Amino acid sequence: MMRNTQQQRATNGAIGVVGVSETVTAPTRQQRSEHLTTDFSEKRDRYSVSVQEYRSFIANGYLVVRGLVSVAEIAELQVHVEDLLHGRVTVPGLEPPAPDTSVEEIERRYLRIHMLHRQLEIHERFLLHPRILDVLEALIGPDVMAMQSMLFIKAPGGEGQGYHQDSYYIPTYPDTLCGAWVAVDNADEENGCLWITPGSHVEPIYPTEDRVHQNHANLGDLAVVENVSHTDSDVNTLSRVAAQYDGREVSVPVQAGDVIFFGGHVLHRSHQNRSANRFRRAFVGHYANARAFTMWGSQGTPQPSNHQHILARGSTHLPFGEPRFGTPCAATEPPSQGAAGALMTLMAEGEDMGVAPQDPHRNDPMMMTEHEADAKRAE
Repeated sequence: MMRNTQQQRATNGAIGVVGVSETVTAPTRQQRSEHLTTDFSEKRDRYSVSVQEYRSFIANGYLVVRGLVSVAEIAELQVHVEDLLHGRVTVPGLEPPAPDTSVEEIERRYLRIHMLHRQLEIHERFLLHPRILDVLEALIGPDVMAMQSMLFIKAPGGEGQGYHQDSYYIPTYPDTLCGAWVAVDNADEENGCLWITPGSHVEPIYPTEDRVHQNHANLGDLAVVENVSHTDSDVNTLSRVAAQYDGREVSVPVQAGDVIFFGGHVLHRSHQNRSANRFRRAFVGHYANARAFTMWGSQGTPQPSNHQHILARGSTHLPFGEPRFGTPCAATEPPSQGAAGALMTLMAEGEDMGVAPQDPHRNDPMMMTEHEADAKRAE
């Protein structure tokens, strides 16, 4: 198992946003609950994406799948968040509340927590949730790499997040990033649901001054922006791009268990939780095609980091990490010999070099058959 063991506790400028320590005790399968709410069996209810859903995702940059996560699983997540906030779950890097801390203070300690899948089985399990991967397999797969997990805990009065594009934060090459936003509570405009700008996924990733050429190397008139994610649209100049889509931004209200999938380029934001007593909690995973290269998550000098991220579906020619808690996924299965497991190999033909798949059915079997017939006739 490949892992990054460097300790860190970081903020990104927003109050209550933390990244947990990455130092972990080697987990064992016994750390998993004996009675999982998530079904990993062969007989599970697999989700099949419709052609219309695929079209909607491509046309708009996002897709809402209603009821993708079961009621029992959501209930488990809700109880877990309560235990986490009240210090009943031990996590390196997260200090439990002091004994005299009020319930209101406890509920408002954190806005979001990053990368808990490297510390807790339940977060790894939901990052690798099979029905979420079913959808991702259709949208960005068939090879899927699980990269990041975030737990959002937006208590009443909790702040939102201004316009941003996820690929600004998590670049992959080629850019195949996709987020999966699992509603742990019902979310609407009052308690701070997502707002998405349909069609904005056709925009490039707008860099800040320190990230010029991070995502795009040859767009001569690409504007440099400032204060991405800031909630003040006068300060966050990505809002000038959003203004070109005036009237198209939509709120995305969801019920607990619904999942919003959105590409890494689409403009989105959320507003403050204005409710008196309702949380807006969400579990968010970020994924990319497993054959995309990334340096995201490397510490210090940028360097390849694919080995830190879990191969969730399919296969890849790149290094990959394994789940720390043994959650079933492609990384824990024997290498596939079928279409989804085909690798690319270089083949020498005289003085020329050609690229051919070991399993032609991954590409176009008729094309390969015709090529082989032509080769035999040439002999």
